[in-house]
Amino acid sequence: MSIVMRGIDVANAIKEELIQEAAALKAEGIIPCLAIVRVGARPDDLAYERGARKRMEKTGIECRIIELPEDISQKEFERAFSEVNEDPGVHGILLFRPLPASLDEEPVKAMINPEKDVDGMSPVNIAKVFSGDETGFAPCTAEAVMEMIRHYGIELQGKQVTVLGRSMVVGKPLSMLLMKANATVTVCHTRTVDLAAQCRDAEILAVAAGKARMVTEEMAGEGAIVIDVGINVDEEGNLCGDVDYDAVAAKTSYISPVPGGVGSVTSSILAKHVIRGAEYFHMCD
Repeated sequence: MSIVMRGIDVANAIKEELIQEAAALKAEGIIPCLAIVRVGARPDDLAYERGARKRMEKTGIECRIIELPEDISQKEFERAFSEVNEDPGVHGILLFRPLPASLDEEPVKAMINPEKDVDGMSPVNIAKVFSGDETGFAPCTAEAVMEMIRHYGIELQGKQVTVLGRSMVVGKPLSMLLMKANATVTVCHTRTVDLAAQCRDAEILAVAAGKARMVTEEMAGEGAIVIDVGINVDEEGNLCGDVDYDAVAAKTSYISPVPGGVGSVTSSILAKHVIRGAEYFHMCD
């Protein structure tokens, strides 16, 4: 029977440490602050925002919401982002993406202060992740996967790991983090030839393809560890992952559910990054 990798257990394990770190900063007169920049009001953005605010409040981090109209011009968007970026009271910035089609995110990716870039979208932080420099911020979801692996005592050194997905948000940075931990990593995607065999050969399979229940029973090896990063809504309006959980769980040694898996850890990693940002700016004062 497989062990279910529950994100709430991982989040709770690091919560007390974060609370203590936030309290230590407050004792020095520093209130850690996250600014969430949201354009429009997409339901998935609002859902994540609620969870992030709740996590920040429990940890002792101030959370500001900067809501911008969906029809905002590029110029006004960049101006509003610049104001947040230059605010000395803000230690971390989270921009909800994707942006509306009328907006270009590249200027703000180049603009954001790397020390406030708590979700790893700055070219500076991406370069640090790819070079193995731990002073950079990795995207929160990719780091959340690594946190789950550590929490459950899963050894990575020498393991055959397949990452299904090649986005800059999860797949590529996660691959770099796994290789830094001495795993042997194969990156696959929806156009990989004989994708099922590539996935089946993995001792650890991390799925971030963005397609509901695309990983079926035949794609999971016997006794494999399967980590599902996907968040989708099925035909009945229910949240589901990229893995057909009910079919795959019977074959695995460990498996993460959706909801209740990696997503539950991501906001804790976000809080961790904000506190790190606040500590950096405190040292620079």
